[in-house]
Amino acid sequence: MVKRRVKVKGKSAKAKKIIKRPKAKIKSKVKSKAKRSPASKKAKAKAKKPQGIEASLEKIGEVTHYFPHVNAAAVKLLKSGLKVGDSVYIKGHTTDFKEPVKSIQLDHTTITEGKKGQEIGLLVKSRVRQGDKVYKI
Repeated sequence: MVKRRVKVKGKSAKAKKIIKRPKAKIKSKVKSKAKRSPASKKAKAKAKKPQGIEASLEKIGEVTHYFPHVNAAAVKLLKSGLKVGDSVYIKGHTTDFKEPVKSIQLDHTTITEGKKGQEIGLLVKSRVRQGDKVYKI
């Protein structure tokens, strides 16, 4: 119940009457989950899974920085190692290419294999962006 003060006609300004009235019912805009069709659940499940070539490949790292003057990417290796001669697939919002690994560097020193947890320098053929995923083919 909502209490509301109203002036009473013909009486002094101090005399007021309290009127009680029920609250208005508020309609909910939330839709019940039971009303959703099974087709929409399937569509959501498909959208969450990686599509295309990424679904079958192993994600080994992520690009943390790009150096345009030398066409090199700093890659944080998250899972397995990476060797010179392996092929990688780099996928991002605007990036999508495959290439063999020609050169790997760690602290400005050329190495033949990068291990899990290291942040390596990787020579790439085109621009990559921070957050691009690196997959091993």
